[in-house]
Amino acid sequence: MRVAVTGTPGTGKTTATELLEPRLADRDDALEVVHLNEVLDEEELYTEIDADRESKIADLDALAAWLDDREDAVIESHLAHHFDADRVAVLRCQPVTLEQRLLERGETRAKATENAESEALDVILAEAVEEHGLESVYEIDTTDLAPEGVADELEAVVASDRKPSAGEVDFVGYLG
Repeated sequence: MRVAVTGTPGTGKTTATELLEPRLADRDDALEVVHLNEVLDEEELYTEIDADRESKIADLDALAAWLDDREDAVIESHLAHHFDADRVAVLRCQPVTLEQRLLERGETRAKATENAESEALDVILAEAVEEHGLESVYEIDTTDLAPEGVADELEAVVASDRKPSAGEVDFVGYLG
């Protein structure tokens, strides 16, 4: 089984999957946790660097090829929904909170605002649903959840103890 954990930067993907990793290792059907952004950097699987956004442009074909032999895995990244997966967990966060998180970790005001607006517009959720269908997408609002709680929700997705849910979180009021 392959589970994608995706969401706008700052929603808690890396922190939650790091907490989830030892839980998955102890299962009979252990799943590897792949932090795709680390793979992108370590394997240099990008095509260029966008100087304006201070980010690497991922080579999605090269990343897909790298993932080919990782059938039993949790793939974590804001890009994870672009790859084959049985289930897709989309982490969400209230845009004002998201913007604050990003600023606290050193992002520029422009980048934090851009990500908050993307979150309000459901950009990653819409892409995930388009790519994988409503029946495979699990939306998790991390705004008021501690990282352990987010890991619990992800564990429930992996274990089939949670029903698919997409479109339940609404942050469009942020734009108003």
